[in-house]
Amino acid sequence: MGGGFTDFDSLLHSDGPQDLMDRLSTLDSLGTQNSQALFRFKKAEEVAREAKKEADAARERQQIATAKVAAAKAEADAARDAQQKEVDRLQKIQDQVLRELNAARKKRVTLEQQRQLALLEEANATIAQGTAIYTKIWPDIGFKGRSTSRSTPEMREKAVEFAKKQVLARKPYIWGDEGPNAFDCSGLVYAAYRSAGLGWPNWDRLNSSLYFSYTKHVPIKDLLPGDLLFYSYKGTVNTIHHITIYAGNGMMWEANSKGKGLLYSNIYSIKGLMPYGGRV
Repeated sequence: MGGGFTDFDSLLHSDGPQDLMDRLSTLDSLGTQNSQALFRFKKAEEVAREAKKEADAARERQQIATAKVAAAKAEADAARDAQQKEVDRLQKIQDQVLRELNAARKKRVTLEQQRQLALLEEANATIAQGTAIYTKIWPDIGFKGRSTSRSTPEMREKAVEFAKKQVLARKPYIWGDEGPNAFDCSGLVYAAYRSAGLGWPNWDRLNSSLYFSYTKHVPIKDLLPGDLLFYSYKGTVNTIHHITIYAGNGMMWEANSKGKGLLYSNIYSIKGLMPYGGRV
């Protein structure tokens, strides 16, 4: 019938008691090993099943997360497109105001136009916060400003003193405000020169971009206290988002932001400085 390695076969074919004991011991050892191997196999099967369940669940979670990311991206893209359309609309208003200022300075900027200009400045400031501006100062690409200034050295000194007083009083930054209790960046500039004696029609409430276009350009190396500084996130007039008052010695007075308020700071503490200051 053929040979085998079973308890009965060992009894029939053993060469004596010792051989039989050796055979039975070997069978017992093999049986134990087989049982252990079977136990490990079953445990491995259980682990594999659990791992598969976890993998399936993770894959499902990943699919859900991917769908959420895609939906969020679509929503963000739509919001960005809507924001850009609004910025483009406001910039058209700004360009129209500048044309009107150049054509007939005695045409006063209306309150609604001022509101629209302030909205554009705020929108540009928001865009600038999410823009990587790697340049400390932008190159000159042919910017044009006024041929003359409207202020005297005494006026500029008074404007600097006014700005200093507001900063030291720790007045808050509030968008659209021009004092006396709170300011935004262009509001501080407007109020400072108004306090120094400049009024309409020579001086009106504009925004950072229009002040850049409607002041006499001065190279950064030739700045004097009272000159205005401008910051852009693309190096163009329409992307100017911030304006400050030069204090001298590389420092400035500014209404920085809602989070930081009014500050005395270095002119290079904000990236994207335009290559010219503006002399009012």
